[in-house]
Amino acid sequence: MVSQNATAVLGVSIATLLITPFVAPPDLFSLQTGQGADSDVNGSSVLPEVAGAEAFPGAEGFGRRSRGGRGGRIMPVTTLADHGPGSLRECIDAKGPRTCIFRVSGVIRFTTQRPTIRNPFITIAGQTAPGGGVIITHGGGEDGFTPIVAKDTHDVVIRHIRVRTDLNGVHRGSNGSFTFENSRNVIFDHVSGAWAQDQIMTGFLFNDNITISNSIFTQGIPKHDKCALLASHPEKPQKISFIRNICAHNGDRNPDVNFMPGSCIEIVNNLLYNAQSQFTEVHESFGGSAVNLVSNYYKRGPNSRDDIAAVDRVVYDNPGISQVFLEGNKLDRVSRLNTKDVDIALVKRPACPLSVRVISADEAYAQALGGAGAFPRDALDLRTVSEVRERKGTILQDPAMQAGPRPLPAIAPGTPYADLDEDGMADSWERVNGMDPRKNDAWQDADHDKWLNLDEFLDFAHREVMAGRQIR
Repeated sequence: MVSQNATAVLGVSIATLLITPFVAPPDLFSLQTGQGADSDVNGSSVLPEVAGAEAFPGAEGFGRRSRGGRGGRIMPVTTLADHGPGSLRECIDAKGPRTCIFRVSGVIRFTTQRPTIRNPFITIAGQTAPGGGVIITHGGGEDGFTPIVAKDTHDVVIRHIRVRTDLNGVHRGSNGSFTFENSRNVIFDHVSGAWAQDQIMTGFLFNDNITISNSIFTQGIPKHDKCALLASHPEKPQKISFIRNICAHNGDRNPDVNFMPGSCIEIVNNLLYNAQSQFTEVHESFGGSAVNLVSNYYKRGPNSRDDIAAVDRVVYDNPGISQVFLEGNKLDRVSRLNTKDVDIALVKRPACPLSVRVISADEAYAQALGGAGAFPRDALDLRTVSEVRERKGTILQDPAMQAGPRPLPAIAPGTPYADLDEDGMADSWERVNGMDPRKNDAWQDADHDKWLNLDEFLDFAHREVMAGRQIR
C-alpha cells in the first residue's frame, strides 16, 4: 500500500523541474549557488555549468564535468597485488592525467595502508575488467581504512568499482567504503559499497561539484550502520548531487544532509529501503542549507520503525534554518512524509536550481532495481536488489558477521580483451569503428563527434557490462 500524501504537490509540477542546458560562468569554483545563474525561457533559474567536457556520455549532477584522466596515460592494471608494477596502487599514486584500465578480475586487497587519490585527473574504469569485475578491500587491523578515498584533489571519475570490507579495521570512524575530502569535480557512478563500520559514503571538509549516482550502498555494520553522510565539517558552501542510488539495510543517514548556507544539495530519484530509525536527515549544525528532495522512493522494510518518516529535520540551538523542497516523493508503507520539525523549513519551489532531469518516483524505483551498482552485479548486490523488490532482508544482526570476517562474493574469472597497441581500447571495437588497432589513438576523435575515442570505448564498455556481455 502506498501512502496517498506522499506525492503532495507544493505548487510546482515535475515538468517544471526539467531544466535546459547550462551556460558556463567564468569561475564556477568560487561561485556560490544561485548567484549569477541565467534563466531559461520560462524564467526558471538555471545553474551555471561546470567548466570542461562531461565525464562520460550521460553523466549528470554537479560532478558531471569532471575531466578524469582524459588526455593522459593509459595505465593497465595487470595484477591484484597490493602494490608494484601493474597494480591499482601504481595507477592511483601516479602523477598527471591517467586512466586505470583493468586487465584482471578478482579481489584487490590493500594489505598495507591504502593508497589515497591525491594526484588529480584520474579515471578508474572498472567497466573494463574481465569476468566478474573487481572487489576492493583491505586487510583489517591497524591498516584497515576506507579503501577508496579522494583527498585534496580534483577531477576524479570512478565507475563500476565495488568495495566490500570483509575485515574490520581498528579505527571504526575511518573505515567506510568511499570518502571524498577537500576535493572538487568528483563523480562516483555505478559503484557498490557494503559492510562499512562508519557510513558507506562520506564527505568530509570542503568539497564541491560532487556526483554520487546509480550506486548501491548496503548493510553497514551496526551500531553505526549508515548509508551516506554527504558532509562533515563542511567549512564552505558546496554543491552535491545524490541521484538514482539504492540505500538498503542501513539504520539511518539515508542520506544525511548537513551543510552551511549557500550550498545546493539535491537528493533525486533514489530508492531508500529498510531504514531503522531515520531515512533522510536534514541537519543544521552548520547553519542550514538548501536541499531538494525530489521523486525519491521510500520503502519500509522489516527493520523500519512504525513511526518512521521519510524526511526528518534535526534542529540545533542556532539561528540557521534549512530550506527544504519536497516534490514527488513516494511512500511505500512509510507512515509519513516528514516530521513536524520539517514543516517550518519547507519551501514551495526548488530551494536552489536543480542540475538533473527528474523522472517519477515509480520510474526511479524500476530504474534503480535494474541498473544501480557496479556491474556485473556480484552476489551481494543481486541479493540486495531481490530483497528490496520483495520487502525482505535485514540490517546486519548476526554478531559473527558484524565482527568479521565476512565471506566475499565470488568473482568470476575472465579473459581481458585484446589490445595490441595498449591504448585501452579493444582491438575488435577499433576495427568495427574504423580505427587502427596497431596505433595508439586513444585521444583522437575518429568520427569527429567531439567525444574522444577512449571516451567512446569506455561508454561502450559500460553499456556492454550493463547488458551482461563480455568484451572480446
